[in-house]
Order: sequence, then C-alpha cells, then structure tokens
Amino acid sequence: MKTKAKGIGLLSGGLDSILAVKVLQEQPLELVGITFSTPFFDPEPGLLAGRMAGIPVRAVDIGEVFLTMLKNPPHGYGRYMNPCIDCHGLMLQEAAKIMKAEGADFLFTGEVVGQRPMSQRRAALKIVEKMSGEAGRVLRPLSAKLLEPTLVEREGLVDREKLLNLSGRGRKRQMELAQFYGLRDVPQPAGGCRLTKEGFARKLKELFALMPQADLRHVERLKWGRHFRLATSCLLALGRSKAENERLSVMASPDDVVLSVPSHPGPTGLLFGTGIKRAHVQAAAMIVAAYSDVAVGERVFVRWVQRGVEGWRRVKNVGRTPWMHRLL
Repeated sequence: MKTKAKGIGLLSGGLDSILAVKVLQEQPLELVGITFSTPFFDPEPGLLAGRMAGIPVRAVDIGEVFLTMLKNPPHGYGRYMNPCIDCHGLMLQEAAKIMKAEGADFLFTGEVVGQRPMSQRRAALKIVEKMSGEAGRVLRPLSAKLLEPTLVEREGLVDREKLLNLSGRGRKRQMELAQFYGLRDVPQPAGGCRLTKEGFARKLKELFALMPQADLRHVERLKWGRHFRLATSCLLALGRSKAENERLSVMASPDDVVLSVPSHPGPTGLLFGTGIKRAHVQAAAMIVAAYSDVAVGERVFVRWVQRGVEGWRRVKNVGRTPWMHRLL
C-alpha cells in the first residue's frame, strides 16, 4: 500500500530545478528525477542536479522523437532554432509515460512564471501542460501559489501552503533559497541548449534545407569541425584539431567519404549526404588541401576512403577561395 505520493521531476541542471526538489522535500513525498538527452543538450547537468538535490535521477534519450518535432514544431521557434514550447511539451509527454509506468502521482518542474519570455509565460505553461496529456498533474513548486491549484494539491497529496510564489526574471529569491538550503557551487541558469546558439542554429537550418531527411547522425556531425556546402545535398565537415579529426573518422558511415593529406599535417574531411559524385570528392579534396600545411600552389595527393575502398586525388592547393562556401 502506498504511504506517500510519488512525484517525478524534470531536472534541467539549473538552480531552479534543484530548488523545486528542495521545496518538495519539506513534505513527506517520494521524489525521483529524470533528465533528457538529445544531440542538442546533454544529460550531465541534470544528473548533477539530482545528486545535489539528493534524489535518484536517470537520463532518458529522446533524440529520435525530438528531431521529428524539431523539423516542424507546431508552436514555432524562438530567436534561433529553439522550439521551447514544443520542447517542454514533448519532455512532459515523455515524463508522463514514465509517471504512468511507475505508478507515480504527479510531475514537477523548476519553471518560474515569467522567467523566460517564450516558454514560461502563463499561457505557455498551460499549453505545455495540456500537451503532456496529464493536465492537473504538472506541479511547479516555485510558482504554485501564482497558478491554479493542481489536482494533486486539491486531492491533498501535496500541501499548497508549503509551495512558493516566485515570478519574473530576477534571481534574488532563488539565491536566498540556495543559501537557506545550504547549496554550494550553485549552477547558473540552465542554458546549454545548442539550439539557442546562433552559429549552430544557422548550420542546422541549412542542413534541414539541404537534407530534409537528415537524421541524428547528420546532426551529430554539425557539432564537430568546420562545415562546407558542396552541393544541394552534400556537406563536408573538416576537423580543426587532432581530437576532431579522430572524432570525424569514427563517425563515418560506409556511404561517407573520409579524406586526408597523409604527407602533410592537416584536417580530416568527412564528406556526407546524398548523391555524392566524383566532382564532389574532387572539390572536397581541394578544400582539405587548402586547410592543410600544403603550400599554396603546390600539388599534393589527397587520400579518400569510401566503403572500404581507397583512392587518391592529385590536387593543387589554390588557397581558401570564395567558392568554398562555409556554413559557418
């Protein structure tokens, strides 16, 4: 027989999600945390937040379903490629599945009314709660007294009087609470989403335009190296360091072409996309040579490998010319 209500918290890794846990720990509740993993944000901050708050937490990979949503978010994007409302709604949908599977009573988040202009307006909070499929069972402990009582409050599973009324973008009350709860090395507001970064968002937008069928492998490659558009559906990633060269080599699939200049220090190139032709390999070889230590005007052999077959292209280093159109 269940002796106390169980809540599942969505932990972003920021201070607010930790404080949401600490506030609920003032009551006899069973609390567990989940954090999500996609190519656009990592689960480590959320895992750390769970440890700081003192509750068990696990990471859940939602990369595939997230990418499908990202290509056509019903509520649109923010400043860059960040679909904040649909992102939060999707996370609550996935968390609701776990809530049902584990027999939990409610979900909770660290959201604060008015803290973020797109996703934490009152109207947006209602939208994402409705998207969860569990309206009335999504609790925001830090702003609960400014919102309508949830079912779990009305049912007496959570004492509303012990919840808070935070609002706005100020951090003073959060810092006071952190001191009250003895939290040290307080994390900054969670902002690790790559979709909010102008450079990455620009590359992703172009990737989707060139390759509507782009999958998680293609997206992952945008996180490494320089990027060039060689054709309507063909891209080249170029390593900027030894670590990136190694990473790109490991990420290559059989259909990709891996290029390098064995005779000189320089980048590894990963040519990927659909409809790769000889002309694309030739252009990629020229770019790899241009970014290597080969002298301008010198001819050099560029090695390429595709599906286990090795070939060579002899090219002249013409320098970094304008036709090498970079996505960055």
